[in-house]
Amino acid sequence: MPTYQYQCTACEHAFEIVQSFTDEPISICPECGKEVRKIYSNVGIVFKGSGFYKTDSQVKKSEAPKPTPAAVTPRPAKSD
Repeated sequence: MPTYQYQCTACEHAFEIVQSFTDEPISICPECGKEVRKIYSNVGIVFKGSGFYKTDSQVKKSEAPKPTPAAVTPRPAKSD
C-alpha cells in the first residue's frame, strides 16, 4: 500500500499515513483537529535489468552478424 504525506494548514504538523487506493483521504489533523492538505512529491523509479533501454536491443558494432548456414545438398550414394 502507498504512503501518503499530509500537512495541517493551521499548525503545520506534517505526517505520513499508509492508505489503500480505495481509502478516503485524511481531512482532519490528528494534533489540532483542523483541516489538512495532501503533499505531493516526486516519485523515484529505478529500472533494473535488461530490456528497458533503447541500446539493449541494438547490435553492437564489435559484434558482426552471424552468417546463416547455406543449405547443404546431400550427395547421391555411390554404387559399387
